[in-house]
Order: sequence, then structure tokens, then C-alpha cells
Amino acid sequence: MKSIFYKIGFSLVIGLLVACSNSEETINEQPLKIWFEQPTANWNEGLPVGNGSLGAMIYGTPAKEIICLNEETIWTGEKTDDRDNEKAGPEVLKTIQKMIFEGKYMEAEEYLTENLLAERLPSGTMTNQMLANFFVERQGMDSVSNFRRELNLNTAVQTTQFEKDGITYNREFFSSFPAKAMVIKYSADRKKSISLSAWIERTENTNIELTDNSIHISEHVGNGVGVKFYSTIHFETKGGTTNVVDGKLVIADADELILRIVAASDYRGENPKELCENNLKNALAKNYNALYKEHTADYRSLFKRLDFQISESDGEDLPTDKRLETVKKGTVDNYLTQVQYQFGRYLLISSSRPGTMPANLQGIWVDGFNPPWNSDYHININIQMNYWLAEMTNLAECHEPFLKFIGDLREMGRITASETYGCRGFVAHHTSDAWLSTAAFGKARYGMWPMGAAWCCQHLFTHYEYTGDKKYLADQAYPIMKEAAQFFVDFMIIDPKTGMLVTSPSVSPENNFNTAQKEFATVSYGCTMDRAIILELYRNCIASAEILGIDKAFSDTLKSQLENIPPLQIGSDGRLMEWMEEFEEPSPGHRHISHLYALHPSNQISKESTPELFDAAKKTIEYRLANGGGHTGWSRAWIINFWARLLEPEKAHENIIALQQKSTLPNLLDVHPPFQIDGNFGVVSGITEMLMQSHDGKINLLPALPAAWPNGSIKGLRARGGFEVDIDWKNGALEQATIRAIRDGEFRVYSNERLSEVIALKKGETMVWK
Repeated sequence: MKSIFYKIGFSLVIGLLVACSNSEETINEQPLKIWFEQPTANWNEGLPVGNGSLGAMIYGTPAKEIICLNEETIWTGEKTDDRDNEKAGPEVLKTIQKMIFEGKYMEAEEYLTENLLAERLPSGTMTNQMLANFFVERQGMDSVSNFRRELNLNTAVQTTQFEKDGITYNREFFSSFPAKAMVIKYSADRKKSISLSAWIERTENTNIELTDNSIHISEHVGNGVGVKFYSTIHFETKGGTTNVVDGKLVIADADELILRIVAASDYRGENPKELCENNLKNALAKNYNALYKEHTADYRSLFKRLDFQISESDGEDLPTDKRLETVKKGTVDNYLTQVQYQFGRYLLISSSRPGTMPANLQGIWVDGFNPPWNSDYHININIQMNYWLAEMTNLAECHEPFLKFIGDLREMGRITASETYGCRGFVAHHTSDAWLSTAAFGKARYGMWPMGAAWCCQHLFTHYEYTGDKKYLADQAYPIMKEAAQFFVDFMIIDPKTGMLVTSPSVSPENNFNTAQKEFATVSYGCTMDRAIILELYRNCIASAEILGIDKAFSDTLKSQLENIPPLQIGSDGRLMEWMEEFEEPSPGHRHISHLYALHPSNQISKESTPELFDAAKKTIEYRLANGGGHTGWSRAWIINFWARLLEPEKAHENIIALQQKSTLPNLLDVHPPFQIDGNFGVVSGITEMLMQSHDGKINLLPALPAAWPNGSIKGLRARGGFEVDIDWKNGALEQATIRAIRDGEFRVYSNERLSEVIALKKGETMVWK
């Protein structure tokens, strides 16, 4: 089929957009809902709402509702600059490197564990915690009919509805970013039907104060080592009475009840009580309808930038949990995949907004006081996976908290670089937290990994690739990337066997190898992932300096080192090597597949530019899966991205189904196990990469479209270079693509195995490709 394209004038495009009113769009849009016919007593089956800062997991039980409240900054611990091992330093590093180059891997690991790695703090020492559990009890509601609870992804509103004694009860819940408050409305179709008692539970140290219309709570968490927070739940009744009885706020015979929940801490140095009072005052100045309208308009301004359709279902034929059960029995459900995709975007909007902290291992949804892995920031893939989708699915603003976090790591990272390694620049290891820890700690297999900051820096340059914002590049991205690169300029060392520059010590995250003596080792030198990350970081620094016309001397230093970094290597069995040597693998199905970093999320391997490495990467993933790989949610999500980059649509789709069958909770949250949100985000980037890729110097349309999606569309994707892309396909083939220029730029289109000539568009121009 011959490819054709033509341009559409900017004014015509705007006219067409204006012609479609918001009301018509809302009426005609496809329902996107997660819904159930029963309540739950299980946090893992609740429905999450959030505004980036304030979140809740909602159970929906009529008789005794549990609402687990969250506020992003509720963290125990404190900022400290003494996390690094005081024994560490340049001389210790030299001793470790000498042992490694002599092949004494076990001795090196034992020595560095004692003299370089700091001790891992006890679980819960520096941890994210829930704000509190909020209970709402209603007498006589143990048995109800026509129950339904749902989360509407088009509006970010959670609702619960049921009937009792001929009365229909409703509850609506949303968390508003503009209002900085969560809002709940209880109503019924008969007056004087709202009667309930409400109370808060947290710890024995929580201060709880009740008035006739509010519950106030405050605490200095972590037994005095952590943030101080304050929160208010305000009750506005229409009719009825309110009383305080036995530590509960009791509402009787009201026609309607509206709750406004605010919370804040002193994490950013502000007075939490004053913040709450001000936010509540502003929220009380607007009625429920105004708050609802403001919330939905704000949320939809982000969410509705992108529409994805591979099913015409309205989702009403089966509740979500039953729909998931049919998939586990072998059914392919495109509507579920469509909802799963948009749920990931919903979660990012709800857990990461400008001015908030970045989404952690559980977004902002934490149950209790000692969540798995402290619900912290694992920066050896997990936080990066949280944000792979941000730029490509048109949520660049949601990327901002992570980009800021990377820069914030520098203060502590400079200390760690200097005191632990004697190097300039800054460094961070596998884990950080609200207090911006950068120390190497714990066991060598995960802690001896100084690549965390460098990997994070990929996101800084990616944001520039999509936006073209030179001011951002000059003021924010490049200075951070340069400091990360400075560390490796000093840290890398000459391998005496080859004369090449390598990292040492080095681990492939959380994986092990067998030595020649059949010892179970972790530490070696120059692991493949290290090299791929450094190659990318250096090249991005060089490109940035050239764009900005600065720092030629530093770029020359990086170019010189690039020439002496060993290239990626293919082993005797045709797979990409994970280590510098062909070590025996005791865990051939390991969940981390770190040596494929160059394939994804980096762009150093492609079918056209590196065909041998491309084939080696394919053999690597096949081997990993054949030996049980992909058994965690986030690992399976990464595999979807790998197969998309390898242009294998059916294998990518098989792993979407496997993720749904093995690693998805009834409410569609990802499970490691336990719940871990990165898989929810990773599957979105994977599906996006199946439908469009823009990392390899071109806009590749439908590079990995599976047979299970014969007809569909995705509208509002973002491509590198500053373009927005709509794609329609029919009978498994491209029908039409519309490409809009967000700024002046050039690109090439790859479609139907044909590569176009260079196409130039001015800002505002639109091109249609058929």
C-alpha cells in the first residue's frame, strides 16, 4: 500500500476541536469503570482516589465503612548526613578493586560489606505511613440490595450505591487537586435518611479532638522522629442533628452530609495546622457542586488528552473482579486491557502532580505503619518504571515531581560520592526515601550499586526530548546530569587485563553468579547495565552541551572516556552478556533483566542500527522466560516493553495477559506480591510502545500490533521532538495517523515497512498520514 500524507491548516484543526463541545464529549465518551457488586473488608480490593498529595483507599462497606486515608508526607525518620559507612573512603575502594581484579570476588564482597556498605536500618525506621483509618458506621445496614461500588476513570470519582428498606443510598468520593481536599457526599432519595457515626483510629500517640462538626487529629509520627501532621475532617449536614458520643461524631436524620478532609505536615517546613485551616477555609467557600465541577475539570484536563479504544464494550456486562476471573480462565478481554491502560494513567495523575512528592512504591496509598520496603523509592528500576509512561501518554506535568527529586538527591549524593568513594559529582544507590538518602547500605547484591542517580538522569533528558525546552535543559537537567557524569569520570578505573575503563565494584542488580570455584558471588566489575547507563548518560551530557553551546572541555573528557568503555558483548550462546565474563548463572529466571537496559528503557539496541545485539537481546529474554522469569508484576511489565522494542506483538500481548492472570489484584492494582504500583505504570508504557515508538529517530506507527486488537485507535500520544499523534487502525493495519506539531520540528514516519523522507512541520501544523 502506498503511503500518502497531507497537511491541515492550524485554524481548521482548532475549528474542528471547538466544534466538539465538552458536553458532547462527555455524553459520547466510552465508559471506563472499575466496579463491583459487593463491598470488601480487604485493603487490596479497595478503590483508590488521590490528588497527588491526599489519597484514600475506600472499602465501600455499608454497615461499617473503612476509608484508609493517606497524605504523601507522612514519613518517620529525619534527614541525616551520617548514613554512609564511616570506614569507607578511597583507600578502602582501592583495596576492593584490587581483590576484584585478582578474581577474589568472595573476599571483595566480604570486605566491602564490612568497610564500605552501611548497615540497613530496621524496617519501619524511615517509612511512609498511612494518615489514619476513618470509620463510618451505619446501623441496620448489614444486609442491603442492589449494591454497586465503582471508580469512574473518566471523572476520578468513586461512588457506592445500595438499597435498604426501599431507600436508595449514595456516596460520592473524590480528591481534588485544586481544592487541596478530599470530598465525600452522603445522600439518599428520601429525606432524613442519613444517620451514621464516624471516628478516627491511628496510634496511641495520636491526638484526637471532636467538635460538633469536625474531627481533628495530630501527631508527631515515629515516636517523635518523623514529621508532625495535622488533619481535619469537617462535617456539613443538611438537616438532622450532630453530637459527640463516646469519641464518635454522631449524625442523625440528616437529608445530606458533605465531608471535607484536609491534611498536611511540616515536611516542607510549614505549619501543618495553619495549612489545614487555610485549605479547609477555601474548600468551605465552595458548595459541593462547585467543588465537584472544579475537580472533574482539572482531572479531565489531563486524563482526556489521550483516548485509547480496542473494545466497544461499555463494561457493564461483568463486574471487574469477575471479568478478571474470566481472563484467568483463558479469555482475552480487550475492554479490561483498555481499562487497565487508562487506570495506570489515572494512578499517575492521582499520585504525582506538580508540587507533590514523586509516586513511591505504592504511589500514595499505604496501609498501616510498616508497609513493604517502607513504601520508599527504589531507584534500581521501580521509580523509573513509575514514570516511563509520563511523557508518551501526554502527562508531562506528572513527571515533574520525579525530575525535581533527582536534583534534590544531589545534596546528600555529593556527600556519599566524596566520603564513600573520594569522587566528585553526586551518586545514589538502590534506595532512597523522603529524606533523600543516597548511601550504599545492606547486602552487596542490591546495595553495592552506585548507578541509581545515573539511571534517574535518563528521565531528565527524556523530558527535554519531548518538550524541547532549552531553558529547562540549561537550568535544571544539564547541571544534574553533569554532576552525575562527574562521579563516573572519577570512579571508573582501568581494567589491567584489557586497558579499558570499567566500574569496580559492580553488581547486576540483585542477581548473582557462580565463580570458577562454584561460589555464589555478587560483586565483580564492569557489569553490562553499568556500561549501558554510563554510555547513555555521557552521550546525553555531550548532546546537551552541544545544544546549549557550553562545556566543550567537559564534553571532550566524556568523549575520551567513551572511546575506552567496553562495548556491549554477546556470549558464546548468542545471548547478551550480563557480566564482563561469562559466569554461570545460578538464577537463570531472575526477575531483574538489567543487562537489557540498552534495549529498554534506553535506545542503544535496535533492529536497524545494531542487528546482532538486537538478536542477542531476543535470545536473552527468551532464555529468561524459559527459566521462570517475569514472576513479579513489575518484571512482567518490563518484559512487555522489551517485546515491544523487539517488534514481537504476540509475545508482548502474551505477557499482558500473563500480567492480568498472575499479577493483578481484583481492583486492577499490580501485585509483586505484595501490592507494588510500578507494574500498573509499566504496562501502560509497554502497550504504548506496541502502538507507537519514537526513540529510534523516527515515529514508528503500530510497530507491535497484536492480532487480538484488529481494530482500534489511540489519540493524544506524544512523540519525541514535540509531536502529538493520533492513530486509527482497521483489520490489523494502519488506517490513518494524524501528527500535530507542538513546536517546530522535523521527523520521519515508519509504517508498513516504509520509511518516509524527512517531514518538517511548524508549530500548530497538522499532518495526516495514510
